[in-house]
Amino acid sequence: MVQGQALELYLHIPFCVRKCRYCDFLSMAAGEDVRRKYVDRLLEEIRIQSQQCKDYQVISVFVGGGTPSLLAGVQIWEIMEAVRSHFCLKEDVEITLECNPGTLTAGKLSFYQSAGINRLSLGLQSADNRELQELGRIHTFEDFLESFDLARKKGFDNINIDLISSLPGQTPRDWAYTLKKVSGLRPEHISAYSLIVEEGTPFYELYGEDELRRQRGEEPYILPTEEAERDMYELTLEILESRGYRRYEISNYALPHRECRHNIGYWQLVPYLGLGLGSSSFIENVRFSNTRNLSAYLEGEFCRLTEILAYADRQCEEGHKCDGGQSCKQEGEVFYLHKRQQIEEFMFLGMRMMEGVSREKFREKFGMTLEGIYGTVLQKLQRQGLIEQCEGMVRLTREGIAVSNYVFSEFLDDSYIR
Repeated sequence: MVQGQALELYLHIPFCVRKCRYCDFLSMAAGEDVRRKYVDRLLEEIRIQSQQCKDYQVISVFVGGGTPSLLAGVQIWEIMEAVRSHFCLKEDVEITLECNPGTLTAGKLSFYQSAGINRLSLGLQSADNRELQELGRIHTFEDFLESFDLARKKGFDNINIDLISSLPGQTPRDWAYTLKKVSGLRPEHISAYSLIVEEGTPFYELYGEDELRRQRGEEPYILPTEEAERDMYELTLEILESRGYRRYEISNYALPHRECRHNIGYWQLVPYLGLGLGSSSFIENVRFSNTRNLSAYLEGEFCRLTEILAYADRQCEEGHKCDGGQSCKQEGEVFYLHKRQQIEEFMFLGMRMMEGVSREKFREKFGMTLEGIYGTVLQKLQRQGLIEQCEGMVRLTREGIAVSNYVFSEFLDDSYIR
């Protein structure tokens, strides 16, 4: 463990008023008594896990869900007080709280300020009330405007807005309407994602066959066609860039110097610790996650860092046996990333960033050159016009961004890593 090494914290609040029709995240409705028990257990987990993080400095905290703003304001304050008491936070730490319109009040926002929260992420998804109803959201666009205005009046000057494109029946013109409405409000950050129809959701029951048709290259009945989806993708860049937003990651846009530190850390493999139900972590080259069973979590079941770090030490001691392209070691919900997996993740996560992957940082981290590992695939992708190499960086071209999943898959080919 490196003295003063950067660490990100993620705290999961799994509760919602009701589950949206497209959502496959770990979230649920629950009464006030369950929410109170959950907060108490989360406070205990913060205390216990922090004891193994004395040599880390927290550079960002992200409270996500679910709908964290469903909790009472004082509960968010309690959680952040525990974080500040038990972890070493950097002086300019970024602290983000996810909020949903319809759950914010002036009183809650005051608690957030006193808790040190300096960034809000509002889950709007669409500026069209018909689309919001189709998604199963609990709010209207007018509710969102009220929440946004309330946050501004309270002094929050770093706000992200989440949007989703390629909705059932949506046209490029519809999507452009949402982009223009939202960017006109001048939020500091906009996250624009494309809808994924996930199995196990009401949307899959409604549009699963439509999605399969689109994957087969057939014309979907209700979902946008591939051509329309591509048009929406291009509109996002065109409209937001024309209004001063810079795309710094495939799906994320920010005004100058307002990029999300937490997201960037994730894509650059900064260690992160997840706290709460089902939360994921990545520390000492180990990926692990908490139980997804609420009853088990409330009874005190979660991954103990003492055991995780002991496991990581054992794997490091055996490292000379483990670099030959083996699969991740698995012990229950714990995965150790050997050198091959570390290299792969460094590449396909780093390539999501518009600045790309640094040759120098690759060499520093892995003790070998990028060309020495991926020379063949780099030449192939460059011939296809999907990547470009300049100023010591390897990054996606505009054409490469459009087929990014294909580009990423090329860096997962075992034959390139010996």
